[in-house]
Amino acid sequence: METGFSRPESSSLTGDARPAASVEAVSTDWRQSVPVLTSRGVSLREVTQQDASPLLAVLSTQDVSRFLSPLPATRDAFARFVTLTHQQRAAGQYVCFAVVPTGMSTAIGLFQVRSLEPPFSIAEWGFALASPFWGTGLFVEAARLVGDFVFGTIGVRRLEARACVQNHRGNGALRKLGATPEGVLRGSFLWQGEYHDQVLWSILDSDWKGAADPPESSSGSV
Repeated sequence: METGFSRPESSSLTGDARPAASVEAVSTDWRQSVPVLTSRGVSLREVTQQDASPLLAVLSTQDVSRFLSPLPATRDAFARFVTLTHQQRAAGQYVCFAVVPTGMSTAIGLFQVRSLEPPFSIAEWGFALASPFWGTGLFVEAARLVGDFVFGTIGVRRLEARACVQNHRGNGALRKLGATPEGVLRGSFLWQGEYHDQVLWSILDSDWKGAADPPESSSGSV
């Protein structure tokens, strides 16, 4: 599933209780070093140069890339993208997590969060996950970790997402996370040579922190 892939320099979800998450902090400031976030079945860490080739392989498949903005086309281009993510993180404008399932060392997806309004009070997130991991519950766990980090550590007040109207899986994932659809952005996404409509979603810090229960997930959905 996917909601978009943005370059950092551009302007442009089981269980009856939330599992305990941990932060393996190597710095008190995420701008200096992104902490490792861990939960049941998944770890999130900052994307690295070593992730370039495996991520390019799994995210450039037709089923994953069809709703994404164009990916860096080569391993070197993806490596340059990784460098930019580190630069923008150091500037306090962006953070990019690689998704690594428990028991693996290879990244199989990404979560991106970028500031829309200083000082990171309004942000936008996007995600992409290799298709073999769709419907496993991995996305739910990863998204919870990112949400807790964004609202609890960075201090985001409003988190937005944009998903192509035809992207039923991505829109369903956002709904399961408790996001609210606010409207349709007409002709806002260029895909396969044509402009398509996108759904604008939002989650407020009060929505996330006030949720009594974690979002439900269902097998075969996200």
